[in-house]
Formats: sequence, C-alpha cells, structure tokens
Amino acid sequence: MQREGRGGAGAKHRAMLEAKRTLVKSGPELWAEVSDPGALARHLTPFGSVRIVRTDPETLVAWEGEKAAGEVALEESGFGTRVVMTAAIVGAAPPAPPEPEPVTAAPQPERPGFWARVFRRRKPAPQPEPVADVAPPQPEPAPPAAAATPAMSDDAAMLVLTDTLDALGKAHHRPFSRA
Repeated sequence: MQREGRGGAGAKHRAMLEAKRTLVKSGPELWAEVSDPGALARHLTPFGSVRIVRTDPETLVAWEGEKAAGEVALEESGFGTRVVMTAAIVGAAPPAPPEPEPVTAAPQPERPGFWARVFRRRKPAPQPEPVADVAPPQPEPAPPAAAATPAMSDDAAMLVLTDTLDALGKAHHRPFSRA
C-alpha cells in the first residue's frame, strides 16, 4: 500500500511505503524491540546505518537511515499488537533523458528477385535529387539532475519492511525446552 509522503529536512522523498500486520505479541515486548537502537538497526540493515530520531512512548518510533526514513507505530489490537511500518526512500529518480536517434545513411533499395529482374520493364533512370548542405542535428544537452538516484527500489524497500514484520512476529526462544 502506498500513500504520498511528506518531505522533511531538505531530503526529497518519494511515495511513502506502508506495511501492516497484527502480531501475536504484547505491546511492551514489541516496544522493547523497536525502541532499542541496536535491535532496530539490525532489522533495517538494508537501509544503511539507522538511527532513532523521535519516539512517543509505547506507540511510535521515527527512524532515519542512509537510504530511507520512516516510522514504526504500535497499537493494541485484540489478541496482539497492530504494527504499521512506513518508509520513504530518500532521493527521487529523475526521468531518463531521451536517447538521440542515431544518424544513419539513406537506406539502400532492396535488390529485386531473380524473376523480377528477368521480367522487369525498362524505365528511364531517375534523376538524383540535389542534396542540400544541411548540418546534422545537434543532440540536446542533458538536463541537470534534479535529485540523486534512489539507492533502492520500492519493491526492495517493501521487502525489507515485510521481512522486519516477520522477524518481529517470530518467537526468539524455544518454548518448553530444558536447558
């Protein structure tokens, strides 16, 4: 699911990516995981070095990375906790400049087949048209890049968000085991 993002701190953001899931874990247990800078950085490693920018106790963690910025929102929901992760990829992809058409020589007329040459009608040879001295078209200069090329695609970012939700939902201990 995508929704338009808000630009912030001078960085250009593309559409905001959003992944939601209800996890069968308590809010405090999830809060401990997402509010810990080291644990959050481990989950969001593909976005580069991640740091926590802002937190609202037990409900929201805002983070920034080298390739993206986003939030993790927690909300109590029935038998678990509703987790909404959002991310906006930093940088916007400028439109690709159109490639100039290659200048080619005039196409050679196709050679007629054997029977066409045997039964051809004789026509007077056409007079060549005078060729004007025309300079070849100059390629247009490329427009300056508006923003840096994004470091990752929306699909890759969405995969990171869903993998993080999967990791947050898994049990990190073996129940009923004796050690």
